[in-house]
Amino acid sequence: MNTVKTALLLGLLSGLLLFGGEMIAGRTGLQWGLMIAIAMNFFSYFFSDKIALAMYRAQPMTPEENPEVYARVYPLVQSLVQRMGLPVMPKLWLIPEEQPNAFATGRNPRKASVAFTVGILNTMTDRELEGVVAHELGHVLHRDILISSVAATLAAAITFLGRMAMWGAMFGGGGYGGGRDRDNRGGALGALLMIILAPMAAMLIQMAISRSREFSADEASAKYTGSPDGLISALGKLDRAVQRIPMEQATPATAHMFILNPFRGGGLMKLFSTHPSTEERIARLEAMQGDALRRMPR
Repeated sequence: MNTVKTALLLGLLSGLLLFGGEMIAGRTGLQWGLMIAIAMNFFSYFFSDKIALAMYRAQPMTPEENPEVYARVYPLVQSLVQRMGLPVMPKLWLIPEEQPNAFATGRNPRKASVAFTVGILNTMTDRELEGVVAHELGHVLHRDILISSVAATLAAAITFLGRMAMWGAMFGGGGYGGGRDRDNRGGALGALLMIILAPMAAMLIQMAISRSREFSADEASAKYTGSPDGLISALGKLDRAVQRIPMEQATPATAHMFILNPFRGGGLMKLFSTHPSTEERIARLEAMQGDALRRMPR
């Protein structure tokens, strides 16, 4: 199912690139849109994980470079990988950000990576960190990581196209590639549409693919750690920390990849949130906790 979703997402976002290119600059824009779509599809499938990790300046977590961190994180991940039946250990990465957060990326369970910010390792207890690791490995187990990584890369491309449309409208006076009246009129309209719709489309697509995935990964965390307690506590800490500590490298195009949306704010920010509310996630986990207690023999 996730393979089908990935193909549909690639097709949908590629169509938007073609439409936007044609509306902005006529036939020339359509040709550029086609070339960008082909290139982005290729790079999104094969290199989206590397792009995401590079955007956050992630460094490999190794026993030579990070002996204390590695000694703490590796056994947690290794134990959960065995319990979940994953084929190989994911690569571990360290992000130089103080905001507590984490994400998983990669093409499939054999090509997976899990990245942790410095802040989450400084903030979480081992039990809470286990809950976070199990959540991220839940995304790997459910094969969510490819569609998440692809969405991040293509959403960034579409947002960039919207910005180019804005600058083209400001300084180009309309269409700037076709040279015909129709192209000029279409360029002005396309620029306006892309300025408004491209970032919104990117956010809505991310929102659509992210919300249910977070609940499923939360459930996997509770199942494979044996209790939702660790993740419940971790989510509470993360929610409070995000309100206080900004993430310097965070971008809207990649916000859906993290265990918790790294952006603060209410109002429209909550409307376009890529994650369910933390309160709703905790409530679901607490309900799982209650169900488990009710099933215990008396």
